[in-house]
Amino acid sequence: MYKRKQYVFSDNKPVLVEIRQYTKSDFPALIAIQKESFPHPFPEELWWNSEQLTNHTELYSEGAICIEVEGEMAGSITALLTDFDPAFPKHTWEVATDNGYIRNHNPTGKTLYIVDICIRPKYRSLKLGQLLMQAMYERVIEDKLDRLLGGGRMPRFHEFSDRLTAEQYAEQVVSGEIKDPVLSFLLRCGRTPVCIVENYLEDEESRGYALLMEWKNPFQHEK
Repeated sequence: MYKRKQYVFSDNKPVLVEIRQYTKSDFPALIAIQKESFPHPFPEELWWNSEQLTNHTELYSEGAICIEVEGEMAGSITALLTDFDPAFPKHTWEVATDNGYIRNHNPTGKTLYIVDICIRPKYRSLKLGQLLMQAMYERVIEDKLDRLLGGGRMPRFHEFSDRLTAEQYAEQVVSGEIKDPVLSFLLRCGRTPVCIVENYLEDEESRGYALLMEWKNPFQHEK
């Protein structure tokens, strides 16, 4: 079972965090964090429910990771294994993740697909999301997978959609002309763009678009 502890810094003060697999006893806190992390206009029906979280822990517990700050639940990341053909990259979040229920988890899949990542707002300055993503990169290497993959929301796109296409917006985020809270975070985590996907998720801020981004296993052959 995955578990590790380390320190992060808050105003130059070391703060102990623990990254581990989440269990049933964590469900209420995880659901509360979803509500804090994805407020209106994000659709409420996309917040986690107990059935989804149960599937995460029972179908692929290695992909159900949370982080605590001095004993308080602070965030989570969830993934499943799937097959991915780079020649046909476009898909929707609903299809890729079975609408978050991950009943399509493929134990022999070679791509680790990120279903969700969220951090409690008051802890976002501690860069906990990067630690959760690092835990998933470690899973990719440990299990000799090809890549980590996932769609990144574009929550500031609605501010620019009257004058930029989704592709142009993503290009300007990558070039540093625009800062996007999700895409810029994923770039800092080492993810690289694959392509824009339309109708990826019901998301008013992103106008339904997402940037598919990956992290390739550096110990595997190029695929």
